[in-house]
Amino acid sequence: MQKTRSVTVYFHLHLVSDSTGETLNAVAKAACAQFDMGRPIEHVYPLVRTRKQVERALVEIESAPGLVLHTMVNSELRILLEDRCREFGQPSVAVLDPVMSLLGNYLGAEVSHRPGAQHDLDAKYFARIDALNFTMAHDDGQSTATLDMADVVLVGVSRTSKTPTCIYLANRGIKAANIPIVLGIALPPELDRLKRPLVVGLITSPDRLIQIRRNRLLTLNEETETDYVDLDAVRAEIAFARRLFADKGWPVIDVTRRSIEETAAAVLALHSRAQIAP
Repeated sequence: MQKTRSVTVYFHLHLVSDSTGETLNAVAKAACAQFDMGRPIEHVYPLVRTRKQVERALVEIESAPGLVLHTMVNSELRILLEDRCREFGQPSVAVLDPVMSLLGNYLGAEVSHRPGAQHDLDAKYFARIDALNFTMAHDDGQSTATLDMADVVLVGVSRTSKTPTCIYLANRGIKAANIPIVLGIALPPELDRLKRPLVVGLITSPDRLIQIRRNRLLTLNEETETDYVDLDAVRAEIAFARRLFADKGWPVIDVTRRSIEETAAAVLALHSRAQIAP
């Protein structure tokens, strides 16, 4: 039986925001990811806060018909954008409306209509900056003397996404450090003395790890075969890591088929449970 080929559909996607556009971009990516055949051609308009800026965006929207998603809280500018989109015959959606409506009804409160309110320089913002500085200073086994100040410590063999996961966690306000496992080299003794941080082991399949490491060597123009990509050696690394995690009683996350975001979400769930545990 012959398989039916899916046809790729390219479409213009206009993202209009009165702030940085991060929220809008995330919503758009999450929605588009559910349609394998759809390929958006993104037009991004951040920090749109004046009539002139809306008019400039509308010129491009009219010239490249497609879908318009926006997070405009200024009522005058929002009406201008939505009315003109109707004139063009282009659908537009205020992506936060359902959530804000539900929240407003639940709280019995009015929306503040402050553009970029989620990016105010409050205590949480500075906590994220502090977490990022801590994470960069404690990357790849550095600064172990202050390891106990971390919220989370990730431990794993090379190329198990420790660093990018830590950076993602730091952007959520979590002070994350990571320690590499290298056969023949002792782990820092501070690991056994930790009282505050949650220690999490990261594991992956040998085949997947070799693939990632080979790609890494290619970017470095390194073609010499070493134990770094030898199947038996890699299997020994993974087996050692599993035994270590079991001996220490550390929770383990298999990152083989996880994205950085999914790994970070799993770490955050473990951290939340550890915070409320008796």
